[in-house]
Amino acid sequence: MPMEIRHVPGHCPGNILVYAPTLEAAFVGDGIFAGSVGRYDLPGGDFAVLERSIREQVYTLPEATTLYPGHGPTTTVAAEITGNPFVRPL
Repeated sequence: MPMEIRHVPGHCPGNILVYAPTLEAAFVGDGIFAGSVGRYDLPGGDFAVLERSIREQVYTLPEATTLYPGHGPTTTVAAEITGNPFVRPL
């Protein structure tokens, strides 16, 4: 099964997501959560970097993609684009 690794820093410098297009799924770690984002106040965290990462690496996935965060419920790219109050699309 093909998978794509995307660098999603901001929560921490090495955060990644793993996208499985055939499953329409992305495992996003602590970068983004349903209606929220990962902490960026820890060493190595940076909100501006996280915001850019989410816009460029998460919001560019197909909108039907299910996001599996490191904590909490699943969500979709479409749900986060339209409803995440922390990172709005440009």
